[in-house]
Amino acid sequence: MSKIFREDLLKDKVALVSGGGSGIGLAIAKELGSLGARIIICGRKDEKLRKGLKSIQDIGITADSFICDIREVPQVEALVDFALEKAGKIDILVNNAGGQFPSPAIAYSPKGWNAVINTNLNGTWYMTQTVAKKWMVDHGGGKVINIVACMWKGFPALAHTGAARAAVVNLTKSLAVEWAQFKILVNSVAPGIIDSSGLEVYSSELIKDSWRRVPIKRLGTSEEVAWAVAYLASPAGDYYTGATLCIDGGHAHWGDMWPIPDPEPEKK
Repeated sequence: MSKIFREDLLKDKVALVSGGGSGIGLAIAKELGSLGARIIICGRKDEKLRKGLKSIQDIGITADSFICDIREVPQVEALVDFALEKAGKIDILVNNAGGQFPSPAIAYSPKGWNAVINTNLNGTWYMTQTVAKKWMVDHGGGKVINIVACMWKGFPALAHTGAARAAVVNLTKSLAVEWAQFKILVNSVAPGIIDSSGLEVYSSELIKDSWRRVPIKRLGTSEEVAWAVAYLASPAGDYYTGATLCIDGGHAHWGDMWPIPDPEPEKK
């Protein structure tokens, strides 16, 4: 049951959530499902997906899962066909799947760079275009909600995902205008530092004091991101398109993420 919204807010809606097996994606799936939506989740790893699906179904939400690598167009098309076969429609697409690893940009290999760009940018586009073409354009529209990142001041140590997420924000604006004629609303949610399974790829030293860089002095929760998604998915979000909601406790406006060494004193 939602702590914020009434339980029938998304009754008779169908939501497809990528990366829905854990972390923020799982929280989003549970929140939308608790509001009455029929849920389809996808992910690359079978075990994680099964575990996530069970936790959704265990709280009484009707849900299905499908293994999908969003970087592969045939797999995305198979996923969307599966969702339409199971649920009959797709009202809400949440592009949550993504991935990155912390590293100085100078050390990126072409493979590492492309892996992040292909997931966070291309995968988001493949999902969005496929859902639009197979359902939303010809069936009265829908809502696309992209999960991006708090990268407004650049993203040192994560330049690859910063570049991809910034591109998705621009894509959000472009599609909001192009697809308004189809009644497709496209928005983004940009989480800051969220206490979720997504932090597992970072060292304990890196995240230990990360809350100190947030003006309200705490990390965000997956549920808080899910509430923002639910707001946009609900009728309250019906006049939003092309927007990005920043869920970061003010982090975008304050704090340094990348130490810059002082210059060496000049030799006389």
